[in-house]
This record gives sequence, structure tokens and C-alpha cells, in this order.
Amino acid sequence: MTGFDTVLVANRGEIALRVVRTCREMAIRSVVAYSTADRDSAAVRAADASVQIGPAAPQRSYNYAPAVIEAALRTGAQAVHPGYGFLSEDPDFAEICARNGLVFVGPAPEVMARLSDKALARTMMAEAGLPVLPGTGQPVTGRAEVVAAARRIGLPLIIKAAAGGGGRGMTVVRRPDQLLSAYRSTRAAARIGFGDDRVYLERYWERARHVEVQVLADGHGSVVHLGERDCSVQRRRQKLVEESPAPGLRPDVARRLAEYAVAGARSAGYTGAGTFEFLVDGDEVAFIEVNCRIQVEHPVTEARTGIDIVREQLTIAAGAPLSVRQEDVRPSGVAVECRVNAEDPDRDFAPCPGRLDEFVPPAGPFVRVDTGVHQGWRVPSEYDSLLAKVIVWAPDRAGALARMDSALREFRVSGPGVHTTVSLLRRVLADPEFRAARHTTSLLDPVRDEG
Repeated sequence: MTGFDTVLVANRGEIALRVVRTCREMAIRSVVAYSTADRDSAAVRAADASVQIGPAAPQRSYNYAPAVIEAALRTGAQAVHPGYGFLSEDPDFAEICARNGLVFVGPAPEVMARLSDKALARTMMAEAGLPVLPGTGQPVTGRAEVVAAARRIGLPLIIKAAAGGGGRGMTVVRRPDQLLSAYRSTRAAARIGFGDDRVYLERYWERARHVEVQVLADGHGSVVHLGERDCSVQRRRQKLVEESPAPGLRPDVARRLAEYAVAGARSAGYTGAGTFEFLVDGDEVAFIEVNCRIQVEHPVTEARTGIDIVREQLTIAAGAPLSVRQEDVRPSGVAVECRVNAEDPDRDFAPCPGRLDEFVPPAGPFVRVDTGVHQGWRVPSEYDSLLAKVIVWAPDRAGALARMDSALREFRVSGPGVHTTVSLLRRVLADPEFRAARHTTSLLDPVRDEG
């Protein structure tokens, strides 16, 4: 159907299994590239074929482009699906794929390069008419430039890594005496985490919500949005709970966000699945970044629209037009996703690797669980701590929250030294501010302290 006989899945965990399943439905042979730590993973078990690409350390396996390319060529793959994380937003890797005759399932390398530079993306979107926060259009260097920019922007502000992602490489500054030390520490963290120490400054909204819009764009000029998701429940600026539609968001604000996302995708020449992220404070909205890949939280959009986003990714990558038009997108009901991580919320969300002696996910009507682990699995320390994503759908928000609480209550996971976020997630669902849709990105700390 897509023109691909074989696709290499260059990722791990639940997203690798997710791609394998769609490939199976599309009659595409799937090959999973895996590290030694993942040799017994659910994705490896489910794939048509698999190939080991290196040891557990990501820099020698999932992030090592030569090994991924060699695996694709050796197994006869025509395309590489990078999932999220690792090489998924690396324009150099996308270019290497092209040079080796492989289709990278994502936007063109030059588009990704522009949008993955968050300072440049901010400037591009402002030129396209999207609202942005007061800030620096270019990375700042040197004490004098940082101080001058901070005076112009005002406090509080946030210092962000230009090459950052995944909620990392950000520092909030609320007092003048914090500015220079925050600048130095953010640059150092960016250098270590991303190999790029460029940073920029932006005004910080203390009581904002984090709302994003899913888009799909093909190479034939079609761009559609699939509605918005609220991702305001976060720890260390990384999401734990996502829902669609964004609760309490005025219809006119939701419409503006969708229009901005479509306009931004068109102006950038974007192709594939992408997410435009915004801050929302009342009627005010501001663009913050573009994620040039599939998002962890894509299932909530799939649950409301019935559209398989991975299928659309593969279709677009093969050069075919989108299977849907904007008028075909008719979201219904409410979907909520909770991320169950092997972390201890009482120890600042410290990762808890270890053997899962018990792992029994919930089931039931309108309950979906995306996971790449199984009972007896040893959670590696080298990767993200995500164990599973629980996704529920219901006709209304009250029903969706009740169904999610029931699913989490049913979830059984244990092992020596293994803690999870399940109890914290249930406290979030019961929080009065969350239930009234008055929550912002600052919700989680007081909820955690109560427990």
C-alpha cells in the first residue's frame, strides 16, 4: 500500500511495538533494531525480524547512526521509522538516510534542522504570524548581552537550550541575582545533554497551561490538524497526564491554536506528523516549539479521531497523499493518557530500574495500554523510565477520569526496589483544581507534597 516492503524500526519500548503493529496491519515487514538490553523486549518478539545494533548504552546503539544505517541496509529496509527520542529529531541522521537511499519517516532534513533549533523556530513562526513570548530571536552570548536582554524582557524569564527537547535544558529566573548563574548552568547542561551550548531567553508565564496541536502534512500541499491536547500535568517539565480536548479551553481559543498550527506547518514546508506547542493563559496564547516527530501522547488523539497517526506517517513518507481531509476529521468524546513510569515520586522522581516480578496492565472497554515491557522484564537503567501508557476514552470528561482511575487502580506492577507513578497519578485525577480544569503547569508540586 505504501510502496515499502520493509521498514526498520529504530527505537525501543512501547513506540517500537506501536510501529510494528501498524506495519503488520499495512502488510509491511517490520525489522526492529535493538540493543543488548532489549533483546527480549515485546517489540523484538512481535517484529518480523530483528537485528542487534550495539550494547545498552544509547550512544553505542540507538543513537549510533552508522549501526542503524547498517542494520537497515543489511535487512533490505526501504525506510527507517525513528519513533520519538534518540535520532528522531536529528537532521543529520535524516540526511544520512537519504544519502544511503533510505526514506526517513519524518520531515525533510532541512525543515527539521530549522525547526529543531528552537530559537530559529521561534523567529520563523513569528514571521508566519504566530504569537510568541517576548524574548531573544537569536541565542545570547556573554554577560552584557544576557543582562541587556533580561532587562528588555523582564522577570520572570526562562533560559532555554536552542537544541533542547523533552523538557530538558531550561532554567527559570525570578530574581536578578539568579540570572548569570542560571545562564552558565543552562549552557553547561545544554553542552552535556545536546552537544550545543547555545541558549536563548524568553518571558516566563507563571500560571500557564501547556496545550499542543497535532498536525499531519503531506508532500502534495495538504495540511490538517487533529485537534488539541492539554499536557499541563508535568514533572520537571516532562508530561505525565495528557488529555484531549483541552478541558475548559474556549472554542475560539482552540480554533486559533489550530489555525496557528496549520499556518506554521505550511510556512515551514512541513511534511509528516508534527506537533505545535503553545502556552495558554486565559485568552492569551504563545507559540513555544515544534516537535518534528510522533509524540508520546499521540494515542489520545487517535482515540478521539479514529486516525492511525503512524499509518499516516508511513503513507506520507512513501509519497502518497493524506488519507483524510480536514472535513473528515471529526473528534468525539474525551481521551486521557497517563504515563506510568518506574520512578519514586517521593524521591524527586528518581528512576527505579529493576526486575518486574508482577506486571499486569488493566483492561476493559475503551481502555488501551501501550507498553513494551512484560512480567519478568528487567527495567534498564540506561533509558527513559516509561513502563506503560494507559489511555481511556469516554463520551465526557467525568466519565473519562472515572475510567482512568479505575484502570490505574487495576494496574498491578511490583518488583524489588521498583516504585511507580500510579498512586501519584490517582492523586492528580482526584485533585480539585485538576477536576475543575483550573490546573496549570505548576499543579504537580503541591499534589506531590500532599502525598
